[in-house]
Amino acid sequence: MSSSETEPESPTGPESQIGPADDLSATVAPQLRALRRRASLTLEVAARSAGLSPAHLSRLETGLRQPSLPMLLALARIYGTTVSDLLGETVTDRDAVVRAADMEPTRAGGWTYWQAGAPGRGMQSLRVRIPHGSQGDIVRVHPGEEWLYVLKGRLRLRLGDTAHVLAPGDSAHFDSLTPHRLAAADETGVEVLFVHTLLQSPTATLCLGPITGETP
Repeated sequence: MSSSETEPESPTGPESQIGPADDLSATVAPQLRALRRRASLTLEVAARSAGLSPAHLSRLETGLRQPSLPMLLALARIYGTTVSDLLGETVTDRDAVVRAADMEPTRAGGWTYWQAGAPGRGMQSLRVRIPHGSQGDIVRVHPGEEWLYVLKGRLRLRLGDTAHVLAPGDSAHFDSLTPHRLAAADETGVEVLFVHTLLQSPTATLCLGPITGETP
């Protein structure tokens, strides 16, 4: 740890009225402090890299503030770790290989999902079958990053105000906070491989509902 590190401040004013940390803050706070010190980063440098004020990061490290998922993602990248580690999650005997026979399909909103990676990782992988005409008007917005690769059929992808049609072999990589829509371009549907950083998200959270007033 750098000798110039500034220790977490004692909150004053309204901040000092914050009650005891909840379970999440109590788990994450010591991890954040330990990982920052292991990375030999001062409070100021780490906070600036994460887009936070030093005072805010100090309160996260002392459990007086609960971090959002975007904050955890940013800090995990800075400290060279995963959100799983920040949350103190441990998974024993986690297999690196996922067999096709073990991929049980899950259906939601007309889509069919297969888990394509091990649970509990900082990145989650899914193989998705999208029938024609299903969920084409749903706008998805969630923290993290998303990468997708078209396996079969053609995908109609809208990112913000820009529309794309992706053929087999095409891929896209984007910030998931960019409003995005996915739909099959052909009546035969489309099959896509997803990798995203929304930790442990159930498949249904990929579909956060249509935004009122949007035009499909």
